[in-house]
Amino acid sequence: MLRVAQQEKIPVRTSAAVIGQVWRNGSLQANLARVLAGVDAATLDGATGRSVGEILALSRTADVVDGHLGLVVQSGDTVLTSDANDIKKILAARAVGATVQRV
Repeated sequence: MLRVAQQEKIPVRTSAAVIGQVWRNGSLQANLARVLAGVDAATLDGATGRSVGEILALSRTADVVDGHLGLVVQSGDTVLTSDANDIKKILAARAVGATVQRV
């Protein structure tokens, strides 16, 4: 899906925290590195961290990575995630209409 999005010039965004969650050994992750080359990664600074904490409280979820990703999502986006339930709660708390697809 990401390859098609990149070929079609569809912007792909993620959280830098998500990258940290999946990245392990750069010398063994050539495919992931190629995909990430075309992905915009939102950073997690102090102000954003406070926003993440607030949305986690509103959504009654706890995962900082999910919370940051939930802040990156915009209406009309498609979210690819292994944690669809929490992402849906976070997006509902933000009143953001996005498609959530479990992968």
